Amino acid sequence: MDHPKILSEIIGIISELVLEVKIKVNKEGMSIIAIDPANVAMIIFKLPASAFSELNVENEQVLGVSLESLKSVLKRVYPGSVLIITKEENELRIEIKDKIKKEFNLALIDVEGEEKSIPNLEFTSRIEMNSKDFSEAIEDCSVVADSCSFISEANKFMIKAKGSLNSFKSEFSSDELNIQSEEAQSKYSLEYLQKMIKATKLTDKVAINFSSDYPLRLDFNTPQMELGFVLAPRVETED
Repeated sequence: MDHPKILSEIIGIISELVLEVKIKVNKEGMSIIAIDPANVAMIIFKLPASAFSELNVENEQVLGVSLESLKSVLKRVYPGSVLIITKEENELRIEIKDKIKKEFNLALIDVEGEEKSIPNLEFTSRIEMNSKDFSEAIEDCSVVADSCSFISEANKFMIKAKGSLNSFKSEFSSDELNIQSEEAQSKYSLEYLQKMIKATKLTDKVAINFSSDYPLRLDFNTPQMELGFVLAPRVETED
């Protein structure tokens, strides 16, 4: 890769949610599908072959890696660096070429669990908006509560949070975003959302899909990559 900084940033974001992943590499590119240990969030990442200046894969490879280790190595990548990743038996050789050539060797690991598949979800509310505005609303919610509600109407989208004493509401109209929506309301964990919105630095648009008391899907896509998250709703139970 001639521009590996984006891979470094994405691995850093994914490592907030999962510790170990299976990275699939084939002629179409690199991909990760993973679920966090609490089984609350799914990560969907695709880096197409066009993102690589060179991609040589004879047969599809599935690489089990520790994200903490990989993140630490990729932090050593700087703008202008060239990144070369080679699989050698039970390890990855990672070369970083800039003024000085650096070489790291990371042991491949066995990642437990079956191969994950992307769930087939059907949503009633589809919203595309400025990713910075979305990030700000999530951070505002976290000031007053540990969860927030996404509420949609025909031409309106709201994010609300209510704590024991304080509350917050952010309201967006169809003038500010692209909205295709029915009435829907669902509550989600702010702890997870705060980790997911770190992807807003990758793109200026976020696609938000949800339904009433239904999983949320967030997509931060660019022509160079696809990064999505699925988050289970928080369902309140009464004693």
